Amino acid sequence: MTYVTWGGARIKLSWTESDALPDLERITSAHGFCFYKGKLLLVNLHSRGWDIPGGHLEAGETPEECFKREAMEEGYVEGVCTMLGHITVDHSENDSWTEDGSYPKIGYQVYFVMDVTKIHPFEGEHESGARLFMEPAKAPDHYKGWMPLHQDILDLAWRKIEKGR
Repeated sequence: MTYVTWGGARIKLSWTESDALPDLERITSAHGFCFYKGKLLLVNLHSRGWDIPGGHLEAGETPEECFKREAMEEGYVEGVCTMLGHITVDHSENDSWTEDGSYPKIGYQVYFVMDVTKIHPFEGEHESGARLFMEPAKAPDHYKGWMPLHQDILDLAWRKIEKGR
């Protein structure tokens, strides 16, 4: 468990390793770590800088469909996905949270790992301007918002990729 400050608000985050989805109505986004030949994919998002692929679910979309769409839109990759678990995003201590806001008081970000099987030419048509395949250990040097929670999930993702080989 850790606390972050997003938009000036204190928010509690906690990780749950699981292959079962949490309450679908409270899943706000899907994200993941994509690997190709032992290298990790990072995408340079116009709004946030270097990050992993991911984003908000669209109407009628499952978390896995969302992640696959985001990986294609941001990194131009396709592959085989495995769910890793989810981060619980708890706004209980966020004094600025309101019932009619964009996010539930308790929401979830679902995480996946993708074993990349196809790399398409990078076109930068969506919200990313570049992609980079790098040594996984160097991710914290590029990803501005990196936190220990990300490292725990990356380590799990890498173990799943290695186990699949």
